[in-house]
Amino acid sequence: MSEWPKNAFGIAGWKDTGKTTLVERLVKELTGRGMRVATLKHAHHDFTVDHEGTDSHRHRAAGSLETIVSSARQTVHMTSVQRAEPTLTQLLNRLGAHDIVLAEGWKTQNLPKLMLVDEFPQELYPGTIALVTKGEVRANEMPSFHRDEVTAIADFLKTRLKEGQL
Repeated sequence: MSEWPKNAFGIAGWKDTGKTTLVERLVKELTGRGMRVATLKHAHHDFTVDHEGTDSHRHRAAGSLETIVSSARQTVHMTSVQRAEPTLTQLLNRLGAHDIVLAEGWKTQNLPKLMLVDEFPQELYPGTIALVTKGEVRANEMPSFHRDEVTAIADFLKTRLKEGQL
């Protein structure tokens, strides 16, 4: 797992297992502790961060391959992919300095990750370091949390970061 930045880990699971909700709650918890957090989200479909009628959408609809929208509060850089989808490593390398990076999706990558499940799985995703379930937490060899135990999950991640175990 050494190919990944030591502060990056994944949140992975099947559709509707609560990945985005967990990421949102962890970001609030970790930033509330003074940590600088970055997130990545893998999408399996076409998406847009702008919408019809905005200037950026008009730029892209006219054929711009890259569009940056910037203000005093935020900057968004949109790139039309004319080649293979960027790898997780390439995307992680685009990020600035952060204390922790949460990468939602990429379940087949060997990035250290929390695996969200409805019930305990027969097989784990590559890199799974803990399970998060909405059901009963069972005692087993792998750390396991109920999805509402956000404080405990954040503590677990901070400990892993401190010990360099991600």
